Amino acid sequence: MRIKYNAPVTLSFAIISAIVLALNSTIMPGITESWFAVGPRGSFHFDSLHSWVTLFSYSIGHANLEHYLSNFSFILLLGPILEANYGSASLLLMMCITTLTGGVLNVLFFSTGLLGASGLVFMMILLASFTNINKGEIPLTFILILVLYLGGEILSSFKNDDISQFAHIAGGICGSLFGFFHHSQNTGITNTNNPGFLDEII
Repeated sequence: MRIKYNAPVTLSFAIISAIVLALNSTIMPGITESWFAVGPRGSFHFDSLHSWVTLFSYSIGHANLEHYLSNFSFILLLGPILEANYGSASLLLMMCITTLTGGVLNVLFFSTGLLGASGLVFMMILLASFTNINKGEIPLTFILILVLYLGGEILSSFKNDDISQFAHIAGGICGSLFGFFHHSQNTGITNTNNPGFLDEII
């Protein structure tokens, strides 16, 4: 038997994030804050390459090992399932759109910085609830997850803590829209070799 690199997008994302965390903790302290965290409201500059890079790269950065593990315990579980159903290219595109949405919202409306992949976790959780459904159906699992996860985040948003609930909510909304959009165009399980969803998004 041999080990298979079965989910290239998910595994590469996990490995790159782990490398950044290791570098920040050892030989390159401050790299996460500098290049893998998006700034607060007013920090974005259209003529700055750094500003554009961090709109995407912040999802790679994590504050510590606990932060990393809390996100990737979900991502490594859900990511391969989603790659198998939607295709690696489509999942990567959905991850980029979700990350960009959270980054733009942060620099427009919030006074604190943002880092981590928790928005992608919520996107994957909501998107996974659409797996194996038929056209014209709304899965009960989606409704329950929407109430439990996003409802809980909305309630938690009134607390004064260091958790960015808005990023979770934005990720969940993106996952819901991706799921509805895809399954409104297709019936049954998506073939892993079918690029149709990617074409539809573009």
